[in-house]
Amino acid sequence: MSGLIDLDAVAGARSTHKFARLSASKARVVLDLIRDEDLDQAREELQFCDRGAATVVSKVLESAVSNAENNENLSGDELYVAECWADEGPTLKRWRPRARGRATRINKRTCHITVVVAQLSEEELEMRAERLEASGRRNADSDRAARVAASRDSEEETERDDDVVESDEEQVDTDEVAEDVSAEADAPNEDDEASAEADAPNEDDEASAEADAPNEDEEASAEAETPENEDEDKEA
Repeated sequence: MSGLIDLDAVAGARSTHKFARLSASKARVVLDLIRDEDLDQAREELQFCDRGAATVVSKVLESAVSNAENNENLSGDELYVAECWADEGPTLKRWRPRARGRATRINKRTCHITVVVAQLSEEELEMRAERLEASGRRNADSDRAARVAASRDSEEETERDDDVVESDEEQVDTDEVAEDVSAEADAPNEDDEASAEADAPNEDDEASAEADAPNEDEEASAEAETPENEDEDKEA
């Protein structure tokens, strides 16, 4: 099956998984479940499908969505499964021994799975927006924008709180520095103390001064001896 949608004219992307180790008939059963379905609905169908091919098809679908978002800059909420098919691939032939020396061939089938996602039309997008508004829900883009805005607000509040804490710490440091400066200014200086000690009279100096001062008794004896010497001078 060839693609019916021209991706050059329609916004979309595709993804192909070649040589998948399962038969094309088994893959087509799962692909029929998600064809023309919304992206969320297709993911839900594949999540709860009990067939083994659902795992492979789910990977191909996610690859197509990633191609649309990264290469075509499309929003994942506006995509749907436009086309999906499975082509037969080469068959691996193996042999199994049987009775009477015979052998039976084992065919291991492969297939190529292709999933095409495209953007919904404007009418369908408007209808979806009306349904979401009526139900009071928001799409994934709105939820993501709300989460981003809330995280930014919380980061700004945290930065403001950090700034307030830093300003308080700076104020405390300034007050401590001012207290230290005032305490140093009030404290007596070591040089002043040393000069005061040098200017203070020493006990040894006082004792020597007292020893050098004339004694009153010696002065009295000196006065008593002075008239006798005068008389001796007169007699002579």
